[in-house]
Amino acid sequence: MPTYIDRMRLNREIARRLGLAALLCLSSGCSSRPPLAVEAHVDIPRFMGDWYVIGCIPTRIERAAYAPKESYSLDPRGRVQTVFTFHRGAFDGPLKRYTPTGFVRDGSGGAIWGMQFIWPIRADYRIMYVDPAYTMTVIGREKRDYAWIMARAPRIAAADYERLRALLAAQGYDVSLLRRMPQPESP
Repeated sequence: MPTYIDRMRLNREIARRLGLAALLCLSSGCSSRPPLAVEAHVDIPRFMGDWYVIGCIPTRIERAAYAPKESYSLDPRGRVQTVFTFHRGAFDGPLKRYTPTGFVRDGSGGAIWGMQFIWPIRADYRIMYVDPAYTMTVIGREKRDYAWIMARAPRIAAADYERLRALLAAQGYDVSLLRRMPQPESP
């Protein structure tokens, strides 16, 4: 069994190695990526309503999603009440429904939210792009692990999709993980 002195030596060695690793990282330029670019101003009331998920780097629950749609509405306290629905496995598969709450971060111009599925955890939610007509948007996360291309209609032009895909790539996303989401012919 290790003695108190042995544990102290081990702790010092671990601290020394962690410090060395941090120093090497800083000196070799492996700093974090630049912050994710977001819209300077989002008109939150105008952003409310239905958004069809056209493409995404899916979360675990979205991997078998058909006809995914996100619907937003403001409650009297300024929180964004969200309803995320999709059919699991097929267009006629069971309907799944999630109801997280969005909290718009003060001072973010409306572009950065905390999306709360489970109290007290708020997931990072950033509006990277919304077109001037509020018909298409790109949502991302600072970690660049998940992303969503959404539109007011279940389909967008191929050129628009590629432009939004390129926006994600320019922000450091691995767009090979981006998946087109199946949407029905009519909403």
